[in-house]
Amino acid sequence: MSFRAKEIYNKVVRRVGEEVKLPAEAMESVKNMLPNSKVIMGRAKRGIFAGRHIRFGNKVSEDGGNKSRRFWKPNVQEKRLFSYIHERHIRLKVTTHALRCIDKAGGIDEYLLKTPYNKMDTEMCIAWKAKIEKMYSELPPEEEAKIEQGSEEVLSAKREFRRESRRAIAFSKQSQLEATTADDDETTEVVDTNKEVSDVAEKS
Repeated sequence: MSFRAKEIYNKVVRRVGEEVKLPAEAMESVKNMLPNSKVIMGRAKRGIFAGRHIRFGNKVSEDGGNKSRRFWKPNVQEKRLFSYIHERHIRLKVTTHALRCIDKAGGIDEYLLKTPYNKMDTEMCIAWKAKIEKMYSELPPEEEAKIEQGSEEVLSAKREFRRESRRAIAFSKQSQLEATTADDDETTEVVDTNKEVSDVAEKS
């Protein structure tokens, strides 16, 4: 268990274990749900970074191959994401990788529900996931079905939009190719005509 996981585990034990003596199986499941990452940057504690953190490496000069240390920061954007369970937009800082994961899952709620606890990097994400799981468990079946239907409609609309954009790109490429082929044919005809004229002039 990493140092961060031990710290979070000790916090859970201090909050819960002192009041109620939990069984060993429950504490073992808590250990399995803790994040595995050893180091996390401070900015990641205030958003969803989905495993993307600061990276270090070398900057190599073109002339002499001299190396100097440098770092790469993750591409962080501030976005407004709609939550079906809260019925409002949530403003938060996310990386572009996290945005792709959220889009693939079908929304911020589905991403938090489908991602296991040990993949959550920060205590904030763990708390959000636990809160949303609790809110979904308290929903009546009709409301839960309605939310699932809304998320499915959004996903189908996104898929249809992607299909239409791919068709439009393919059609534009095909039209450009046909126009280029027609231009080449006209150029070939002009060259053949000039050659015939020059042959006639030589014979005369």
